[in-house]
Amino acid sequence: MSSLLKPFSVCEGPCESSGVRRGSASSAPHQQSSARRLAAAGLGSLPAHQRSYAARRNLAAAAVGGRKITHPGKAILAGGIAGGIEICITFPTEYVKTQLQLDERANPPRYRGIGSCNVQTITCRGINTSLPPFFVFFVTIFPSVSRRFGTFEMLSNPMRDATGRLDNTRSLLCGLGAGITEAIVIVCPMETLKVKLIHDQCSLRPRYRGFFHGVSEIIREQGVRGTYQGLTATVLKQGTNQAIRFYVMNLLRNWYKGDDPRKEMHPIVTAMFGATAGAASVFGNTPLDVVKTRMQGLEAYRYKNTVDCAFQILKQEGPQAFYKGTVPRLGRVCLDVAIVFVLYEEVVKLLNNVWKTQ
Repeated sequence: MSSLLKPFSVCEGPCESSGVRRGSASSAPHQQSSARRLAAAGLGSLPAHQRSYAARRNLAAAAVGGRKITHPGKAILAGGIAGGIEICITFPTEYVKTQLQLDERANPPRYRGIGSCNVQTITCRGINTSLPPFFVFFVTIFPSVSRRFGTFEMLSNPMRDATGRLDNTRSLLCGLGAGITEAIVIVCPMETLKVKLIHDQCSLRPRYRGFFHGVSEIIREQGVRGTYQGLTATVLKQGTNQAIRFYVMNLLRNWYKGDDPRKEMHPIVTAMFGATAGAASVFGNTPLDVVKTRMQGLEAYRYKNTVDCAFQILKQEGPQAFYKGTVPRLGRVCLDVAIVFVLYEEVVKLLNNVWKTQ
């Protein structure tokens, strides 16, 4: 009877076939080592059912691809480095995309297409005209992408299962949360300044003599509030952007890894998945991007709000206007997302070697 009151050993079941019996002396060292591990993890003082739950939560710290779940601090640093390198490579396509979206049919239009826009940018205004908005992008892309990945990791880590796997629905929600946070804190003022500077450079009589003059004039005339034009459109655009990208990326990653969460992904595979995720976000939310760009331009005063802007575009230019700049945006975003995800993963691997976290 007394043997029935003894607690079950951790090694009950499959371990019994290897000679470890319930309550036997040979199981004592294992029980002692288990107790030491629980104490080291800070779980020794918890009741049994809480220890079981906490152990499962700690097990979720196992990383996808054989590494631990990314510490938010590493995500912030790796995201900033990846974003800074990426924008140096892809900004020319962003510049062309924004000019095409600002080019209204009623004005009449200045450009006949992507080729015409590229030729006029290089021959008529020169590459130096893109430098002011480039500086806006470059000096803010570090905190932008940093916050994106940092927020995503903070939201997703508690939602992962015991193997570190994140299901697709939760990745969509975490991406949405990361995009909304990024839009409110950083992206909206950054995008507003970028669009205003590009719009000014595209006008017949540019007002701003350079980056610092342009930023100071915008803030002097409109205040800090002026840098938050089109906030609603930006939140919608950026939230859906990251929701789609992280969802598609996670979907493809889970498909590729299958039942082996420790399976390594080659950088080329990561790049292909990233480009696919970027393309999905372009086709999914370019209409929101067009509305956002118009709401942040120098002629944003013409629109009462985001809905009025969308209605006027539809009425005056037709539904096809909502996909202006799709091709240059597609090239930029596919390259952008591919580069960022690859660099992010590689930088995190390097940080894991020098920055030890639990």
